[in-house]
Amino acid sequence: MGSFSLSHWLVVLAVVLILFGAGRVPKAMGDLARGIRAFRTGMRDEGAADAETGELVEAADRKRV
Repeated sequence: MGSFSLSHWLVVLAVVLILFGAGRVPKAMGDLARGIRAFRTGMRDEGAADAETGELVEAADRKRV
């Protein structure tokens, strides 16, 4: 009762394929991959912007002293 066996996963896969069709599953996975890629790119861009802002703040602090 704790974990699913191989036959359980095959039944789940069959139900998903019946409900969504064989063509929609790869399309959904592609959309998910694009979403993850866009998220990672956004996080990378935000980190670079934060780094630039931090450098500007540090430079302004040095000018005040």
